[in-house]
Amino acid sequence: MKVRVSRKPMLAVLAGAAVLAGCVSSAAIVPQPRAAAQPRAVTQPVRSNGGSVTVPIGAPVRSAMPAPRGTLDPGFRRAPAGLSDRIAQLWRAFPGKTGIAVQRIDGEWALAQRGDDLFPQQSVSKLWVTMTVLDAVDQGRMTLDQRVRIGPEDLTLFHQPLAARVRSEGSVTMSVRDLIETAITHSDNTANDSLLRTVGGPEAVRRFVSKKDLGSIRFGPGERLLQAGTAGLTWQQSYSIGRNFEMARAALPASTRHAAMNNYLANPVDGASPAAIARALARLARGTLLSPESTDYLQGVLSRTRSGPKRLKAGLPPGWQFMHKTGTGQNLGGMTAGYNDIGIATAPDGTRYAIVVMMGSTTAGIPARMALMQSVSSAVAEYHGR
Repeated sequence: MKVRVSRKPMLAVLAGAAVLAGCVSSAAIVPQPRAAAQPRAVTQPVRSNGGSVTVPIGAPVRSAMPAPRGTLDPGFRRAPAGLSDRIAQLWRAFPGKTGIAVQRIDGEWALAQRGDDLFPQQSVSKLWVTMTVLDAVDQGRMTLDQRVRIGPEDLTLFHQPLAARVRSEGSVTMSVRDLIETAITHSDNTANDSLLRTVGGPEAVRRFVSKKDLGSIRFGPGERLLQAGTAGLTWQQSYSIGRNFEMARAALPASTRHAAMNNYLANPVDGASPAAIARALARLARGTLLSPESTDYLQGVLSRTRSGPKRLKAGLPPGWQFMHKTGTGQNLGGMTAGYNDIGIATAPDGTRYAIVVMMGSTTAGIPARMALMQSVSSAVAEYHGR
């Protein structure tokens, strides 16, 4: 069921929380150069903070490239009038540190709020693991049919449906293809870490991010070490059993937990900027990150994501398609370190937008978080074609 959020009630609710909002900056509208024959990148200033962003150009623009100059739709070269203000208004009213980025994939513009700040990715980072695996497949170093064994020593924590099978059967052997499906569509931490181990560990993902020049996207040490460090614990494999991790975390002094959480939020080892993620999604959609076969395959997997049905997806009207990946961090005292959704929205006419909403820290309730995300995607749809 689609969940629609009325813009006016949402703005009224968020306006009341405005006094709690974090630092405020104006919207950054980043014009992108016209596509060139050879892929390259340019760096352009962002007026809101005096910094710059690297904008990939030269990628194929599916819906716009065939059109002669002067016949492009008005939204190709610049964001629709009013969209930037709407996004900025939603952003200012929401309590906590929040980042928003929107980029027209088949066009020349992007806009952002806190677009260059680093936010905890949490399970959003599963996307880079899968891309690294598919890049290895493209190079002939792996195959989707390659078999991977998962034993008790490979189990992680939190959401890992595979754990029940491993414990009942002793071990499980799955294809890389099935592990990707499980890691992305079910956000299974053990499936993801098994892919990570198979492709060469965190360094392999970091090399992929660097090789593809994805910009401000970090990759952490893997699920077990990331979550243990965020909680203030040193990982022990026994934490993968039942609620052992939660019990060990609860036994820590409050000062230890707060110090670990604050350190993570201040400098997230898995941090990424909303603008960098939006650009990476645009490049994925344009087919400049992976082979055509891997591009189509990954987009198909992302379209089957089951998590976060009431986040960005719920704000889109009927007829729109959405492929995405969510991410949710640990809670401490009502605050969540990382509550995210990133994805590619496709309008009925085929126009595509990369949409990223990341919450680094917020005490707002889950319904309010989802309402903000829905309002962002709803605004993109409302202003489409204007």
